[in-house]
Amino acid sequence: MRSILFASAAVISALPLLSSAALADTLPTGARIQIVPDGTIITPASSIPATDPRDTRAHTNVELFFPGGRKINPNTTKVTWETPASLACVYGVVKVTFKCNNTTVKAVATGGSKMIAIVDAYDNPNAAADLAVYSKQFGLPAPSSANFAVVYANGKQPAQDSTGGWEVEESLDVDMAHAIAPNAKVVLVEAASDSGEDLIFAEKVALRLVKAAGGGEVSNSWSSGEYSKEASEEADFTGDNAVVFASAGDNPGVGVPSALPNVVSVGGTTINRASKFSGAFKSETTWSSTGGGVSAFLATPSYQSGVTAIVGTHRGTPDIAADANPNSGALIYDSIPYEDQTLGFVQVGGTSLASPLSAALVNNAGAFNTSTKAELTEIYANLGNAAAFRDITTGKCTNASSGAASVGYDLCTGVGAPIGTTGK
Repeated sequence: MRSILFASAAVISALPLLSSAALADTLPTGARIQIVPDGTIITPASSIPATDPRDTRAHTNVELFFPGGRKINPNTTKVTWETPASLACVYGVVKVTFKCNNTTVKAVATGGSKMIAIVDAYDNPNAAADLAVYSKQFGLPAPSSANFAVVYANGKQPAQDSTGGWEVEESLDVDMAHAIAPNAKVVLVEAASDSGEDLIFAEKVALRLVKAAGGGEVSNSWSSGEYSKEASEEADFTGDNAVVFASAGDNPGVGVPSALPNVVSVGGTTINRASKFSGAFKSETTWSSTGGGVSAFLATPSYQSGVTAIVGTHRGTPDIAADANPNSGALIYDSIPYEDQTLGFVQVGGTSLASPLSAALVNNAGAFNTSTKAELTEIYANLGNAAAFRDITTGKCTNASSGAASVGYDLCTGVGAPIGTTGK
């Protein structure tokens, strides 16, 4: 089935006026649609969690936002999205200019080193070409063998995702890592499928690559539900000189690998600006759909000893948070057809955005802790340090018992959003 977004110019123009029920028969199989005041949000089938606990497939955490229900012209002056320059400004890795206005600020990040490994399922054969288009659009270094590579985890080129959802995910992950840490080598490690077994195999490959590169980060924008024996996966996400990140999810509740004590769990925020289409950075608040909460199976790790009044005797997630609301999402470029329609430049959100963004921010900081637990210990030691993390104190979130973010650590955004190059 085809997405109604691209059925015809007339339908596209009318899309914001239609109800979700009216679109039910025209949606891509398994996808979800939400009509919001400023546009349309589509959650691809790849981002829909499995309902059967016996299903071991992982899901992405990406959402697509179409302003006014239309495809995007990246050169328009009516901008709802974040750019590499605006994100670098908001998160303090470039000098703050023009109040981080997303239509005005142009300076992109210049830092980064060593490696950021991205673990995803299936193959995106256009990954390098798409990154080149994205980089040219925003004035980033062009991809080369020095700063980008694709690795097939099991040595064989995987099949493509039949819906295109995982390919959107791969484009998002690669673009964000390169945007914030352009001098790091971004390596896309492609698992043979979205099964837990294949993704864990790819994770091990990514950890070995990061170790061989002298250190860096691994980002996982995928997740699955908790289960009683999840602690057995801890070793699969542990590597020398590697800091592992994972999306906390786009629905309330705890996911894996995000919940593992040796993984930095990344929740979601909303970037608020002074006006509807563009304007100065105003604030950062909780994204209401962010995943997180208290694990049902994993004990409180030592680095959370100072927040047991909130997490109790079990692991709390997320640890940190970054932009994830699709309404304030980032622009990426993806030429692989999604449900047989080419997206091109598209605005994306979800904690799939927050994970590679945070991994790149930590890479840009340049400290390179030798383990994820060392990184997490430093993060929690900087709780309340405004030079290292922006405390997210407002916004609703059903993960927290209070139903909202609060001063200090909370189950909406953890310690807060990483800013600058200290404390991480």
